Amino acid sequence: MADAKILIDRASKLFLEGTVVAFRNIELSVRTNEILCIVGPSGCGKTTLLRCIGGLVAPTSGRVLIDGATVERPRAGVAIVFQHFGLLPWKTVAANVAFGLKVGGAPRGETAERAEHYIKLVGLGGFENHYPYQLSGGMQQRVGLARALATNPEILLMDEPFASVDAQTREVLQEELLGLHERERKTMVFITHSIDEALVLGDRVAVMSAHPGRVKEVLPVEFSRPRDASAVRADARYAELRNHIWSELRPTAVV
Repeated sequence: MADAKILIDRASKLFLEGTVVAFRNIELSVRTNEILCIVGPSGCGKTTLLRCIGGLVAPTSGRVLIDGATVERPRAGVAIVFQHFGLLPWKTVAANVAFGLKVGGAPRGETAERAEHYIKLVGLGGFENHYPYQLSGGMQQRVGLARALATNPEILLMDEPFASVDAQTREVLQEELLGLHERERKTMVFITHSIDEALVLGDRVAVMSAHPGRVKEVLPVEFSRPRDASAVRADARYAELRNHIWSELRPTAVV
């Protein structure tokens, strides 16, 4: 696509000398400032695909391009938020959020200012001097999000970031992310097992097949933005889309 920020061009990823196929012949695009959610069964290669976009691993064949340039290594302007927070337990909230900026060589004054801004943006003002063990799981995930946002990425890659928190906290974090997207306007790729989460957050949803992963379908999610999560769930189209995606995934569900 001519307007693609991210383009995955017939990409496949094989492991163990080709005996294990994570995904095969993926063709997918992500537009500037859109949220593309990817759902699929366990083992279909969602996380590996995200790591290829982030330059952490290379596809065995095909290409991943950002702004028309092939991704060969991690690059500036791309941040990843993982499921398991990845916070440094010996550093405070402020130091964790500032970590990426310091590694990138940002001036000290700018580092402190940006860290403070994003800590407040994710609703953690007043917790700057707390350590991860003093925070709930949802608060720790907010720290991970603030750390990623503080580097001012153009692209935010999110690998099931809310999967480890309870259901109520998950809905709160979804609402927080919707608000952040309106304010920050990032291009996002969001991996999730939750159909509900994909429909609440995404502009489009890519449905992947079971191992080896392939893109079965890409569905537009045409709920207006700014988006209210409760209004989305109350919309008749939500039920239709959810039922359709579940009908695609159910044959591969593990019971």
